[in-house]
Amino acid sequence: MKDEPFAITLNVGSSLANHTGAWRTERPVYVDRMPPCNQACPAGENIQQWLFHAESGDYESAWRQLMRDNPLPAVMGRVCYHPCETACNRVQVDNAVGINSIERFLGDEAIKRGWTVPVPETTSGKRVLVVGSGPAGLSAAYHLRLLGHEVTVREAQEHPGGMMRYGIPRYRLPREVLDAEIDRITALGVGLELGTKVDDVLAAQRADGFDAVFLAVGAGIGKRAYIPAGDSARILDAVTLLGSMEGEDRPLLGRRVAVYGGGNTAMDAARTARRLGATDAVVVYRRTRDRMPAHDIEVEEALEEGVRMQWLSTIKHADEGRLTIERMELDEAGFPQPTGAFEELEADSVVLALGQESDLSLLREVPELTVDHGMVQVADGLMTGHEGIFAGGDMVPAERTVTVAVGHGKKAARHIDAYLRGTAYDPGPKHGLAAADRLNTWYYSDAPASVRPTLELARRVSTFDEVVQGLDESTALFEARRCMSCGNCFECDNCYGVCPDNAIIKLGPGKGFTIDLDYCKGCGLCAAECPCGAIDMVPEE
Repeated sequence: MKDEPFAITLNVGSSLANHTGAWRTERPVYVDRMPPCNQACPAGENIQQWLFHAESGDYESAWRQLMRDNPLPAVMGRVCYHPCETACNRVQVDNAVGINSIERFLGDEAIKRGWTVPVPETTSGKRVLVVGSGPAGLSAAYHLRLLGHEVTVREAQEHPGGMMRYGIPRYRLPREVLDAEIDRITALGVGLELGTKVDDVLAAQRADGFDAVFLAVGAGIGKRAYIPAGDSARILDAVTLLGSMEGEDRPLLGRRVAVYGGGNTAMDAARTARRLGATDAVVVYRRTRDRMPAHDIEVEEALEEGVRMQWLSTIKHADEGRLTIERMELDEAGFPQPTGAFEELEADSVVLALGQESDLSLLREVPELTVDHGMVQVADGLMTGHEGIFAGGDMVPAERTVTVAVGHGKKAARHIDAYLRGTAYDPGPKHGLAAADRLNTWYYSDAPASVRPTLELARRVSTFDEVVQGLDESTALFEARRCMSCGNCFECDNCYGVCPDNAIIKLGPGKGFTIDLDYCKGCGLCAAECPCGAIDMVPEE
């Protein structure tokens, strides 16, 4: 029997019979938007992209995506204060995604499995000197090496890492983790010269023929304050205290220790004092807790470990075994003012945690540089006033965190690369923000964030073992899957399912969707029901 021709009979009134696209006054358009976590990351990580790989269980791809922007994920997963989580839209449903804990899991997994970054096959022939091996210097060296340049890092200390080693205690950052990530960077061919202080940056550049310099000397000098004191009073700064923990001999602070200041370094100093045997560690701060610069998590962990806080207080005199404290009060502008009320506080030693400064003596022969309030002024591309000399990290005006410094290193590397090639680096335009009001959170079920385990409280003050532990594989996978993919289509098929005109066409896995405008009447249902806000309704031309 001969086959009959195939035909479709259209019923009058069906969506296929009526080209409803003629009714349209606006049409849907698939868009890509900037996830708020990406926008908030000082290191410029593509967080949503590496979370996409992690939630499928492809941890190596996730790690490699992470390493495009940040060469220290295991470090950052421990010490970053995760502004990405503060910006996370997931709080509209339950809790922010534990981005920082997943980053730590990926960093630790890479160390455990020995994942490495391929060494560049070609070199540009250009040489760059990096002064300082802290987070900014290591980040710049890493990215410059991947861009094909020869890089030499000179570090005044005997070990690399800068303030990550000499300012962050071991209970927050184990040294074997730091060393593993530094070793991965030097394995790319980055030269590392330890115990080599650069006294004159221009002389060092000329002597060895460097084509550019990146300054990342950090802020390793503790600020001092004048405190009238008796001859036997024991006063030291927090930077010296924390740095001395890398040596063979532990400092002797006594049983009663007062820490003067209110930042994260003050919290580290007080918690370190407890671990060194202090039965009473008290933080003396001139303002109230809500005005304290230390992060809340640092304050909470210090309180858990028995550190006392003496708010609205300042040290007026120090003598052997005791301090004279004056009570303060805040004026209408929030500034502390003396009250004339005094009290005594027993203390065997005083640790000053009043901020830090950079050693800028290496710049004394560079008159073109502008230094304001102890910080080197730089242009948008982090170049100083002297051509070919760039600077970043704690020595330039910015928030002083490891994450900011890592971001500076990457940014400087890209601008140095452009400078060496005689071009200009253009990062290009950014997508608009995927704000929370663009999402349809009804489609996301409650899944409270995973909590990282911590070391038993009874063991904390008797050991420098790491306090905050990492996630295991199953928990990290669960946490990654809590990401809502804000602003970018993840092919949930909602638009395909709710379209009343069958105008949504699936292009295949990983290819997204397109709109058949012959049938789309512009009802906007697809945009309204898109969970991640990846569809805009635009006026029809």
